[in-house]
Amino acid sequence: MQSVPAPLPIPVSATDMLLSEGVILLGAAVLFVLLFRRFGLGAVLGYLVAGALVGPQGLGLVGGGESKLAIAEIGIVLLLFLVGLELHPARLWRLKRDIFALGLAQVVLCGCVLTAIIFYSTGFTWGAAIALGLPLALSSTAQVLPGLKSSGRINSPFGEKAFSILLFQDLSIVPLITIIAALSRNPADAAGPPGWVLAGYTVAAIAGLVLAGRFILRPLLGLVGRLGERELFVVVGLFTVLAAAALMHSLHLSTALGAFVAGVMLADSPYRHEIEADVEPFRSILLGLFFLAVGMVLDLKTVAANPVFVIGMALILVATKAAIIAGLARLFGMDWRPALGAGLLLSQGGEFGFVLFAQAQSAMLIAPEASSLFSAIVTFSMATTPFLMLFARRFEFAASRDGADLPGPDEAPRGTAIIVGYGRFGQTVAQMLIGHGFAVVSIDKKPAQIEVSQRFDTKVYYGDGTRIDLLHRAGADDARLIAFCIDDPSLDSRALQPIAEAFPQAALMVRAFDRRQLLALQNMDLAGVVREVYESAICMGVQAMQALGVPDEEVEEVERQYRANDEQRLALQIEHGDLIAAKDLIYRPGKGMRLLTRGDGEKT
Repeated sequence: MQSVPAPLPIPVSATDMLLSEGVILLGAAVLFVLLFRRFGLGAVLGYLVAGALVGPQGLGLVGGGESKLAIAEIGIVLLLFLVGLELHPARLWRLKRDIFALGLAQVVLCGCVLTAIIFYSTGFTWGAAIALGLPLALSSTAQVLPGLKSSGRINSPFGEKAFSILLFQDLSIVPLITIIAALSRNPADAAGPPGWVLAGYTVAAIAGLVLAGRFILRPLLGLVGRLGERELFVVVGLFTVLAAAALMHSLHLSTALGAFVAGVMLADSPYRHEIEADVEPFRSILLGLFFLAVGMVLDLKTVAANPVFVIGMALILVATKAAIIAGLARLFGMDWRPALGAGLLLSQGGEFGFVLFAQAQSAMLIAPEASSLFSAIVTFSMATTPFLMLFARRFEFAASRDGADLPGPDEAPRGTAIIVGYGRFGQTVAQMLIGHGFAVVSIDKKPAQIEVSQRFDTKVYYGDGTRIDLLHRAGADDARLIAFCIDDPSLDSRALQPIAEAFPQAALMVRAFDRRQLLALQNMDLAGVVREVYESAICMGVQAMQALGVPDEEVEEVERQYRANDEQRLALQIEHGDLIAAKDLIYRPGKGMRLLTRGDGEKT
C-alpha cells in the first residue's frame, strides 16, 4: 500500500507574522503599561516586563527579539533628533563646559571604577573587564530624556546638566568602539580603521550634515512650506532623521549623534515646530517597541542561573554611578540635593551597552554567556529607574547653585501679595497691583527669567513658590493674597490644600491651563481661578465679529450670552466630574444664540 506523503506546512507570510506578533506585543504593552502607570511606576518598566513575559525566554509567544531591537533603536535616533530641535548652536556653546568637562569626567571616572570592580570581583581578564566596565558608564538616554522633555525640564539648569552628560556619553561611543577594537583578539578586526580615522570621519560627517542642512534641507523645507502639503513635512522630517543616521551608520559611527546634529541644524528653522509635531508620534511608538525588545532579549535562564550576581551587580552599578555622578555634579556647581537627584536619574546602564557588549563578544574579549549576563545587569538597572526617579524629583527642585547668586525670598520685604511665577502672565498681575500701590513680592524659579527682569529694574526673588517653607520665608504669614501665575497643569487641589491650611488668612488665586485643571481645583476654596487664554479668546471673538460688521449691541449681547453659557457648562462639568457632561450646550451650526437685539427672543 502506497503511503500518503505528509502535507507540507503552510509557510507563514510576513504579513501573518507581523499581524499576530503585533497584536500580542501591543496587547501586552497596553496591559502592563496601564497597570504600572496605575501604581506610579512608569511606562518603561511596563514595557520591559511585557517584553520579558511574551518573549522567547518567557511564554515564547513572540520571537526575534534581536531583530526587533535593531529596528526599535530608530526610536532613540528620533529622540535625539527631537532634543536637537530644542537646542540652538549658541546654547550648545554655552553648555560646552558641562558637556566636555562634566561629561568627560563622568564617563572616565565611572568607567574606570566599574572596570576595577568587575576585574577584582569576577576574575575576568583586564581586557574583558574594560570591555564590560566602560559601556556600563553610559546611561539610558531613552529613559531619561523623554521624562525631561515631556515635563518641560530639559531647559532647566538641572535638565541641562543631565542632558550634557547624556550628550557626551553619545559622543563617547566612537572612542569606546576604538578601545574595544584595539583590544580585539579577533584576527578579522585587524583590518579595521584606526581610531584617528574614525575621529576624522566623525568631524567630516558633522561638517557635511551642517552644510547639507544649510544649503539643501532649508531650501527644501521652504519649498514644502509653500506647497502647503502637510504629508510632505512628515516625509521630509523622517527623511532628514534617517539620512543623517544612515550617513553615520555607514561610517560605523553613532546614528543617534547624526540625528542629534540634524536636529540642531534645524533648531532655528521656522518649520521646527511642524517637524517636531510630525516626528513625535513615531518616536513614541518606536521607543515603546525598543523597551519591549529589551525585555524580549533578556536571557532569563542566565538570570535564573546567577540571580545573586545579576541583582547584586545591578545594585552595585546603580549605587556606584549615583555616588560618582552626584559628586561630580556637586563639584561642577550644583547644590548637593539636585546633585544627588542627578546621580539617581543617571544611575542606570544604557541601551548602547547592548551594542558594545555585542562588539566585545565579536572581538573575542568576552564569552557569549558574559554578554548575556551583563545585558541582564543593564536591564535590571534600567528597571530600577522608575523607582529612583520618584526620589530624584524630590531633590531636583531644591535650590541649586545655579540660583545661588540670586536673591532668595528671605531677603524679600513683607508685602500684601505674593506672585508665584513672573512670566508674561504674572508680570501683568504684579504690575496692576503695584500700580494701585500694593506691596508685591514676586517669586520665580527660572534664573533666566529673573535675569531678564533685572534689566527692567524689577526685583524678582529666586525659589519654588509652591513650597510651604519658602512661602514662609517670603512673608506669606502676613500676606493677604497668594497668586499662582505659573504655567503648570499639574497644580491641583492636592498641591494647594496644604498651602491653604498653612496660610488661612491669604486668599489664593490660580492661573489654570484649561477646563481640566479647573475640574482638578473644584474642591478648593479659591478667591479666583483664571483660564490663561479665556479672556484673550473672548476679546478676539469680539474683534472678529466687529471685523465682520456685526453691530456693537449684538456683539455685547453675544459676549454676555457666551459667558453665561460657559458658566453653566462649567457648573455641569464640575457637578458630574466629566468634560462631556455639558456638550449639548456647545453652539453648533443651526443651533446658535437667539438675540434680543435682532428680534429673536431669548434663547431657551
